[in-house]
Amino acid sequence: MCAGEAEYGLVEDAALAVGADGRILHAGPAATLPAACSGWPKRSLGGRLVTPGLIDCHTHVVHGGNRANEFELRLKGASYEEVARAGGGIVSTVAATRAASEDDLVASALPRLDALIREGVTTIEIKSGYGLTVDDEIRMLSAARRLGRERNIRVVTSWLAAHAVPAEYKGRSQAYLDEVALPGLDKAHAAGLVDAVDGFCEGIAFSPQEMVQVFDRAKALGLPVKLHAEQLSDLGGARLAASYGALSADHLEYLGQDGVDAMAAAGTVAVLLPGAFYTLRETQAPPVAALRAAGVPIALATDCNPGSSPMTSLLLTLNMGATLFRLTPEECLAGVTREAARALGLAADLGTLEDGKIADLAVWDVATPAELTYRIGFNPLFERIAPKSSPGTAQ
Repeated sequence: MCAGEAEYGLVEDAALAVGADGRILHAGPAATLPAACSGWPKRSLGGRLVTPGLIDCHTHVVHGGNRANEFELRLKGASYEEVARAGGGIVSTVAATRAASEDDLVASALPRLDALIREGVTTIEIKSGYGLTVDDEIRMLSAARRLGRERNIRVVTSWLAAHAVPAEYKGRSQAYLDEVALPGLDKAHAAGLVDAVDGFCEGIAFSPQEMVQVFDRAKALGLPVKLHAEQLSDLGGARLAASYGALSADHLEYLGQDGVDAMAAAGTVAVLLPGAFYTLRETQAPPVAALRAAGVPIALATDCNPGSSPMTSLLLTLNMGATLFRLTPEECLAGVTREAARALGLAADLGTLEDGKIADLAVWDVATPAELTYRIGFNPLFERIAPKSSPGTAQ
């Protein structure tokens, strides 16, 4: 599966040549394989489908504890307030995360990460956002970096201290920004732990005016931004993010046309998160038709988190994207490869099979690419090939 104008960019009877540096030297018809590669070791993949390695571009994989108990309480009829009084909600995750050591966070995240790796994921974005103190947020990102050393996977980190206002700062969101989110960002960036800066712009989180402060600090540090926006209401978060040239705006169920237009003009990717839509039993879907019409790139991600999307299957995300949001199978696959790479600022190296790009590959036992979206609860991955694998030519 290569970049091109054919459906899915599919190339039949194809060959991939991978250099010693782990980059693609040829991706295309076997008949046009360069003569310079003719003497290289060859390996047949038996006519299987080869795609770029999958990219999960929005996750909260690193966190303490879980919220299965409150899930059960809600199903028994408990209200949000009753769940909160029982110690549920983000408060419980913050408490568990603060109580966890870095080793604990790594150990608890590895099973979730391994589940994604088994489905062909080769790149993952991991956010902070459940520590909500300077030291706890930094520990989360340090754990995320360690995951990339523990497993053969590329980890991209996002500073998400502007995720929620912790209990000790209730009613004092500005103080929280001044004392935690902003100075913590400076410290985490100095430690080399931050690739991008995120926030949650919503009535229950931070206002657009407050997010301006976070984005201005990110800009001063030379860091790209992204934003949880328009998930529960339209506060103009996507427009704000686009005005800063954001990599992505995520969720977007309540996105209006002005936000769509702003994202299109800025090249900001729409990251849709059907797992949260499903778990929260939402009824207003993102404006996919408007995004399509405006030419806004659409990515998909698991949003793996302990509360609103406890999901560790990017393949299930593909099916949900089609079933819940009416994306086509081709759009779904592009959403976890080409467009997900754009959402992380990695499109120059990842997301399509093209000469010069990194040879992150997923090999599938399927007859057609649509099967990756069509099947539910079935993993047809034959092999995951990442740059640490031996280079050579696959036919």
